[in-house]
Amino acid sequence: MAQLIADRRDVDFVLHEQIGQVDHDSFAEFNKKTIDMIVSEARNLAIKEILPTFKQGDEQGCTLENGKVTVPESFKRAWRLLCEGEWLAMCDDPAAGGQGMPRTVGTAALEYMVGANSAFMLYYGMTHGAAKLVEAFGDDTQKRLYLKKMFSGEWGGTMLLTEPEAGSDVGALTTTAQKNPDGTYSIKGAKIFISAGEHDLCENIIHPVLARIPGAPAGTRGISLFLVPKFIVNEHGSPGDFNNVVCTGLEKKMGIHGNATASLSLGDKGPCIGTLLGEENRGMPAMFQMMNEARAFVGLQGFAVASASYMYALDYARTRIQGRHLTAGKDPEARSVPIIGHPDVKRQLLNMKAYTEGMRSLIYYYAWCNDVVCTTDDDHLKADTAAMVEVLTPVVKGYITDRALEVCSHGVQVYGGYGYISEYPVEQLMRDARIFMIYEGTNGIQAMDLLGRKLSMNQGKAFQYFIDRMKKTVKEFSGIDGVENLCAKVSHAVFRLEELAQILGTRSGSDQVLNAYAFAHPFLEVTGDVTFAWMHLWRAGIAAPKLAEKTSTLDRKTVGEKVFKNKDIAFYAGMMETARFFISTLLPATYGKMDAILEGDTCVENIQDVSFGSK
Repeated sequence: MAQLIADRRDVDFVLHEQIGQVDHDSFAEFNKKTIDMIVSEARNLAIKEILPTFKQGDEQGCTLENGKVTVPESFKRAWRLLCEGEWLAMCDDPAAGGQGMPRTVGTAALEYMVGANSAFMLYYGMTHGAAKLVEAFGDDTQKRLYLKKMFSGEWGGTMLLTEPEAGSDVGALTTTAQKNPDGTYSIKGAKIFISAGEHDLCENIIHPVLARIPGAPAGTRGISLFLVPKFIVNEHGSPGDFNNVVCTGLEKKMGIHGNATASLSLGDKGPCIGTLLGEENRGMPAMFQMMNEARAFVGLQGFAVASASYMYALDYARTRIQGRHLTAGKDPEARSVPIIGHPDVKRQLLNMKAYTEGMRSLIYYYAWCNDVVCTTDDDHLKADTAAMVEVLTPVVKGYITDRALEVCSHGVQVYGGYGYISEYPVEQLMRDARIFMIYEGTNGIQAMDLLGRKLSMNQGKAFQYFIDRMKKTVKEFSGIDGVENLCAKVSHAVFRLEELAQILGTRSGSDQVLNAYAFAHPFLEVTGDVTFAWMHLWRAGIAAPKLAEKTSTLDRKTVGEKVFKNKDIAFYAGMMETARFFISTLLPATYGKMDAILEGDTCVENIQDVSFGSK
């Protein structure tokens, strides 16, 4: 059953052989033995306690009655165990109630938990993100009252941003915050699409709320951030009176049924009191800190769900007997074989494997970069690595979730008709995965962020550092037997991406700006493709010498004969074939997309509304 969420051998490879750990005194206690124990405990919790909530949570969903939301019953035990294990703040400062573990390790733990039930773990994600806002921008009183109770899971958290007429256009929000004589603020407004907005897992829910103080500048420059608890928090830290944050509705959704997606009314039934979090009119910069964490978490959600779909599909393909092997011809005596023996099924599984393993390597590397930023004393390294995090954020959120839905679609296809019915898990995984491309900034917005902000960040130096880091990997592995050809292909892809970035950057700063943004999402796609090629080359560059050591050869036929006798040979050989598949079979399609971007056809910016079709 454990294999139906994530491939533990590949998790260990990325943790210990590819990415490794940041060498810093604050992580000294996290040796390999300790890390393996943490991942094993996370896997046990995910398999034994969270996975059983997956189907039940989807079928039961959340219910709203008299303004109160009840979550699926099975969630309550799982939440209690998640809190008792102190998993909510595993990578956070021990002084604030965290465990101080590296983010790479925390990412491995979350892979299992989110893969077990992404709807359930969204309560974790929202609570942790809100707590980090308090940690970063709260005053001493706010930290004392809220932080440890949120990091412990005793209290939950959300983010109240979206309004009916202010979704992606945050600057159009109408929620107001009127200052009171005692320094608090009276909040009044309505918010929609609030994940974990109301529930009965915790005794209190702390809502960071974006609102506008009367007289503030128009647009995003006049937005402030406030802490608005569901129940007013008394001076000694206990919940008091209801704060008139009323749940007015729950959305009926395609997926993530177990998470309460709420509409909330603030101050409509009586006074709703909030305290300023940070400075007046500085809500957007604060919000973006949470959004970056949230976007990375959404990328992890997409990856974890894709990984689960792949593992289920792989298990099914190995056990589902259907059809004769193609080499059997018309032999009437030939036995039917597992469907993994059929080339098209194998192609789909290899596609799923390639994307899933690329996701794992990239997301763990992203976590490693965050560890470096938080621990290094080298200012130059900190700046470069922070820039890498910024450049990779839209790739992690946007590209990964695009590909995650594709992987989940393949999962349904491998199951055939069974994949389309609710008896099997892959249809729910596909439904759950669809939201990841939308919330925390649609993937179109991620593409615009990559083109409009990240490409020009630090006068282009941030993106160039990303390019140079890929070139460094190519150079490092170019002399290793078995990967020379792959190095040449990835080197060409990186060169093409660098060239393309320069051209698009020029277009976006000229009268061709509309054309540039018409190709923003294709540019995100090709950036993601090349990034995954980089990850697969990195993986293959490590695997090839280890495979040669165990087999004394890299001849594919000879290696293929030995994979059944040794698990390590099978693992490294599989990694090599997966890298070859991605770089030699999937990556060539990227060049066609690059050519289209370079040609810059103007149809998108030229077509008029009426030309899309009659009313």
